[in-house]
Parts: sequence; C-alpha cells; structure tokens
Amino acid sequence: MTSIAVCPGSFDPVTLGHIDIISRGAAVFDKVIVAVLHNRNKQPLFSVEERLALLREATKHIENVEVDAFNGLLIDYMKTKKAQTIIRGLRAVSDFEYEMQAASINKKLGPEIETFFMMTNHHYSYLSSSIVKEVAKYDADVSDIVPEVVAAALKEKFSKS
Repeated sequence: MTSIAVCPGSFDPVTLGHIDIISRGAAVFDKVIVAVLHNRNKQPLFSVEERLALLREATKHIENVEVDAFNGLLIDYMKTKKAQTIIRGLRAVSDFEYEMQAASINKKLGPEIETFFMMTNHHYSYLSSSIVKEVAKYDADVSDIVPEVVAAALKEKFSKS
C-alpha cells in the first residue's frame, strides 16, 4: 500500500523551514501532498494561486511531492486523497499545545488518520511566515530563510506597496 501524507498549511509565504519539513516528510512517505489551506479568517499577502505556484517551484526538486489547495476540513480533504497521515512541524514547545488540540480533533473526526510531528531543524526554529513578511516589508534580505523564488516574489509584492 502506498503511504500518502498531507502537509497542510497557509504557506504565506513558504519558508525554508517549510521546505525542510516537506523534504524530510518526503523521505519517510511514498507521496507527500503539500496542501494550501484557503483560510477565510486570514488576509494573506499571496493569493492561493500565487502560493501554489511558489510551492511548486520551491519543491520541484522533490519527486514525490504534489502541491494542491483545499477548503473546509482537513480530514475531509485527506479522505478524498486517500491519505493516511498528517505531517506537522513543531518549532517550539509553544507550538505543541495548538498542534496537540488540532491532532486530537482530527483523530476524533478521522480515527484512521494519524498525525506525524517533526521537530523543525534548529536553523529554522525561530522562523514563521509572519516574521518573513515583516522583515521583507522593510526591504531586508530574506534570501537565507526563504526559497529564491519566494524572495523575489516578496521583493516584488512589497515594491508595489
């Protein structure tokens, strides 16, 4: 049986921390679907289509990764993709409480689905999409914390504002 995992998130924008978790997950599972959540509660910098394009470019070197988007409950999406595992990265202890709650409700809604937690590489433990956007907004160099294509997209986005 093929093991299919989903790595969900807003990825606004994708960082090298995300890429680290995605590539390590791809080494464990036969297929990893990076799923961009369309979250109506957030005002993203990049549209879903832009995030999909950035993720596709940033993960094109990983053969068993597919990039997709979804609305609604993650568990429903997982079932349509016949995925068995959710991949989540943990940066710090502060992430754990939220992730444990999410994993618990996901287990209640989809008892057959497991959550696989991966500790973020210590080089990226401070990194979040919010921090990247804040730093990039002030024209700081982000090339060592995001993929090259994302650094260029951020520069373009903030040069217009």
